[in-house]
Parts: sequence; C-alpha cells; structure tokens
Amino acid sequence: MKNTLWLIEKSTEVYDCGPDLEDRGILGVDPCDADKSYKEPRVVIIGAGMAGLSAAARLSQRGINNIVVLEAYERPGGRIHSCWLGDIVAELGSHWKPDNAFTHPIYTLSAMETPPRPGVPGAEHTRGLFNRIVTGNLPFPPTVSAYHKFRQIEEEAAQIYCFGGSKQHGSLINFMSLRIQQELHEYPEEQQHDAARIMFGLCHMLSARSGDDTAMLSADHCGCFMNMPGGDVRVPLGLVGILAPLLRQIPEGAIRYCKPVNCVYWGTSHKEGFRATVCTTDGEEFPCDYVIVTVSLGVLCHNSVNLFCPALPASKCDAMRCLGFGCCNKVYMEYCRPFWYWHAGHLKFAFDKSQLLGRCDWTRGITSIEAVPNSKHVMCAWIVGREAVQMEGLCDMDVAEGLTEVLRNCTGNTCIPYPMTILRSHWTSDPYFLGAYSYDTCDSTGEARRALACPLPGPSEPIPPVLLFAGEATVPGHYATVSGARLSGVREAERVVQLTLHYKGPPLPAVDTTKKKKKKKSKEVIKE
Repeated sequence: MKNTLWLIEKSTEVYDCGPDLEDRGILGVDPCDADKSYKEPRVVIIGAGMAGLSAAARLSQRGINNIVVLEAYERPGGRIHSCWLGDIVAELGSHWKPDNAFTHPIYTLSAMETPPRPGVPGAEHTRGLFNRIVTGNLPFPPTVSAYHKFRQIEEEAAQIYCFGGSKQHGSLINFMSLRIQQELHEYPEEQQHDAARIMFGLCHMLSARSGDDTAMLSADHCGCFMNMPGGDVRVPLGLVGILAPLLRQIPEGAIRYCKPVNCVYWGTSHKEGFRATVCTTDGEEFPCDYVIVTVSLGVLCHNSVNLFCPALPASKCDAMRCLGFGCCNKVYMEYCRPFWYWHAGHLKFAFDKSQLLGRCDWTRGITSIEAVPNSKHVMCAWIVGREAVQMEGLCDMDVAEGLTEVLRNCTGNTCIPYPMTILRSHWTSDPYFLGAYSYDTCDSTGEARRALACPLPGPSEPIPPVLLFAGEATVPGHYATVSGARLSGVREAERVVQLTLHYKGPPLPAVDTTKKKKKKKSKEVIKE
C-alpha cells in the first residue's frame, strides 16, 4: 500500500481520461470538452439505394450527422425492390441465392432487424440443368463429364482472353461455342444431346449474370468476380428487409424523397463557406462540403455532361465507356393452381441458343423459367439483353402469351394455362436506373472500376476531394451485387471520416487573406 501511494505522489504527469478522438474516430461534439471535437462537414448523398444508405448509416455511426440523402423516388432501396405476389415475395430487382453464412454482410444486416430475421437456406431446385424438361433426370456419367469439360473450356478462355488479351480468336462466346462443338464429338452419339444441353446451358447462363449478350463480355468477367464469404443469402421477407437496420441509424429527416437531382456544382460553389452545391429539379439547393454520388452506371453515363458542372474529366468518362451496363428483367407469373407435378420436384428450364434459335421475338432473351421456391403457384422468367428492352415495351397480355407459348413448346403440353397475374420489372426504361447492373466488357482492362471509384479532385491534386463515387459498379470483384454496393458506401463514408480527421473539420475553401489585409489598411487610412 505504501509503495502505491509513493508512486502516485512521485508521478507528476497528467493523464487525460477523456475520449481519444483520433483513436476512436468520433467527430461529434463532446458535451464535456468542445475543444476536443471537430466541426462536422456537410455531406450530400445522391441516391437512397444500398450504397447511399450504407454511406449515411456509416457516417452517422462515426459521429457525422450533418447529412442529407436525396432520393428521386418515394421509396428507399434503389435496385432492391421487393413486392408481394400471392404468398411469395417477388424480388423485381436484386436477387438472392439459396445459401447462408454468418460472415456474409447481408446476413448480418438481416440479423440486426427487430425481431431478428436472419437469412435462411432457400429451397434448392431438385431439377435443373441436370434434368430433361419432362422425362426426368439425365444420365449421370455424361452430365458430370460435360460439367467438368465446360469448366476446362472456361479456364482455357480465361488464359487466352484474360484482361482483354488477344482478340485473334474472335469473341469469347464464339470461342466457347467452337470448343463445345469440338468436345461434343468425343461423346457417343446417344450422349451428345444430353452433354450439349449441359454445356450450352452453362454457357447461356453467363449472359444472365451480365444482363447482356455474351459476345460483349470480357473473359475475366467470371475470373475477376469474387463471391462473398459463405455465398449469398435468402431473406425471408425480401431483400427490402435488410434496409431497416440502416434506416434506423440514419438521423430522422435526413432522407428527402421525391428529390431528383438536376445539377451538382462542384468546381466553384456560389454558396460562401461550402465547396459544392447540389440542386434538385424543384429548385431547392443543398450546399455541402462533400457529395457522395451513388447513381447507377447507366444514369452516370447518360447524364454525365448535364449532371455535373464542370463536367467530369476525360479519365472518368473513359472508365465509364469501358464498363457495360446490362439489361435484365424478371417476370413473375401467378397461376390458380400448379400445372407441374410437385412430387417430382421443381421445374427449371434452362435454355440454350439451339432451343430458341427459331424464335425472332423477345423470347430469344429468356435464360430460364423456374418455379419460385416455397411457392406452389408462382413461376419466374429471366430475360436479358436487347430482348429485355423489347419486352418492356409490350403490354402484359403480350408478355403472358409469349411465355406461355415457350412453356408449351418446351414441355409439349398444349394445355398449359395462361397466368392469372403477372408482375414484371422495367429497369432499362426507368429514367433513374437505365439498366440493371454493370459487367466487364471486352474493352475493360481491369482498372476501369478503380478509376470510376476515384474521387474528384484526385489524389494528386492539391485540393481535397469534393465528389466521391459509390455503387456496385465501383467495386472490383464484387460488382453487380448488393454486398458490393454496401462495401462502396462504407468505403466512401470512411473516406469522409479520414479527411475530416486530417483537416480537423470540413476542408473549407481557402480564403484570400491579402484582400482582407487591404480592406483593413484602407479602413485605417479612412480613420486617420
């Protein structure tokens, strides 16, 4: 005890027991000591999709609450659009896959809901590519060997076309089709049809991932794409349920709905004390220090000239040209009763080009028609590419007739009824999306997404960044995913936090002190 007292008396250092702002990264005002806090910058976020909401929630979590989120629609979520159709949740936008993992960011978001509704394993389709449409399972040996042969062809294509390499072999899809034809000659004649269905079906599914013609893809489209740890998750009440934990973290009133942005003035702001001004179509102005842009790649490409003043630099425009923005739509069909036999498993039609080659309308773009898991009377059709755009211009009756005709031709059952209700998406014709999701084209060099994510002004400029870019298209490896959009929003929010810590507050524009000194001198002369 004596030793302890002696040590206390001996020590003359004063220890600060208050919060260490540099260590914790907290920027909010400390009610106990205002000198230890930094002034919050003003941040405007364009878009209330997953990227925008993630950025706003992260900023609020780190102590920056001086934010406003401008959303063009009356709902949050962006390309997350869940709707009820009968007894199922129809995901008109972002989709889930039937896997589950605690490490997955979307799983953790859904587990934060009150009451918790974590992702659960989805009902696997027991009949898919390895199944004839009507007559049952395909023979086991040719299906397995065809699957492995296709993976070998993918590896060959990746080595030849990796990062937009040699073009002397023609397009990627032509190369893969030729190699499949070569491999089919190695099969006995009675197995060639089944093996062709497997390999061409897998090849055709590449277009579903990109949402465009497979001939437009880069060969490293699949090689550079990385799944989240544990795969994807299925949220029971729809992906819209994962927005609730984010919305709870955002300050009340920070999200402004029905506020389409007209122009972003970021070169020189006419509002004194701020570095940018965001103007909406209704004439309202939002001065700020940082602008986080989360609009889709389609909107960014189409409106880059008019949306920003001054316009975006050539490096940013070149990055956008190197990326593709695919067209993908879904059509949900509700029936009075199922026309398929449930005791034999689910139906899943995967089409190759030979099956739809004779069609000259929008149904050529159908990649699959599958029964919706956990429902006994709803099916979902996927349409990609130019045909998806054509489908958007048709009425519901024409779409229902086209899908029913395909089902009747493929199954041989002319008694398949028309759906009593259909629900479909229109992502390409929507002026605030102009497409579904991004993909790497043949012109992509692997650096396009990094260049798109680079803030403006760039790192080499003396002025700190004003425009920050987020969204699934800005995340290498995790593009075209909800998780990628979330990662990008958190990334840009952390960028704002680090800039605020570096500048100890908002980086206000430099004030010309010489003018002030001249004014002071002139005032002194007048007094004398």
